[in-house]
Amino acid sequence: MSRNARTMIAVTAAVLISGLTSPAFAQRSAQDQDGVRVTEAQSRTSRNRERQPRNQPKPPSAEEIQAGAQAVLTATNTNCQMTESKLLGQSAAKESLYEVSCATGPGYLLLTSTPPQATDCLVLASSAEQARARDPNADVGSQCTLPANDNAMAVFTAFAQEAGLTCTVDEGRIIGAKPGGAVVYEIGCAGVDGAQINKSGAGWEVVDCLELASAGSTCRFTTEQEQAATVKAMLAGSDAASCDVTQVRYMGKNANGAFYEAACNGADGLIARVNTENAVQQVYPCETASQIGGGCKLTTTPPAATPNS
Repeated sequence: MSRNARTMIAVTAAVLISGLTSPAFAQRSAQDQDGVRVTEAQSRTSRNRERQPRNQPKPPSAEEIQAGAQAVLTATNTNCQMTESKLLGQSAAKESLYEVSCATGPGYLLLTSTPPQATDCLVLASSAEQARARDPNADVGSQCTLPANDNAMAVFTAFAQEAGLTCTVDEGRIIGAKPGGAVVYEIGCAGVDGAQINKSGAGWEVVDCLELASAGSTCRFTTEQEQAATVKAMLAGSDAASCDVTQVRYMGKNANGAFYEAACNGADGLIARVNTENAVQQVYPCETASQIGGGCKLTTTPPAATPNS
């Protein structure tokens, strides 16, 4: 039950009590014919006075709510072209809590604290999801409820495009934050390798899931088949185009490019060097690639033949 609902019930109860007591007062007064009019008027005045709610502050107008929310956005340097605003409440310390939706990107909860605070709706939802995973009955605090803020996939897709990913985004999530507060997102791509992205002062940083796997990390939304399909597409048009890629491994990069190992179904594996546009620059068969990053790990190659003495 809301506070307003409880207040209304209290006022209604007062009116009912007034209605029960006033007629008896009027009946007693009627016995004094000289004072009946004055007494009845007083009785009506008394009832009307009891029916009047206590002085309540006038609720803020839509324009005042928007101005209050905009003040927090400005004070916190939050990039949001506001499309809707709502006042959620006010604390005993007179700190107002607003929710806003934005033309692009996530919405925010805004608090007029000292200093003011702006909290990303996606971050709030992610935190709540993690808390409920640990305890289904956890108190997750205030959450965004405006319909326009139920837009997680649209936000993930927009961020992926800004970061330069050209895939069709099919999943996304917040996985944490870097020192300094930059939020890190995992982006899942339909049929190909996904990535982790975050926006820094210099722009978007992107780390492919294949590269993350080489460091012992994993992406929830990317499968080995999608990674194999990604490297298969890289090999198209190269000397290794015929490789039916079954397994891949990111090996690292140097000034000459990035290196990937591919296991080929029914054929010898290989290592491919690609440039920054992922175009293949050179292909090394596993049998001759032992000097490249420690050689192939996904393909077993026979030892080199011992020359006849």
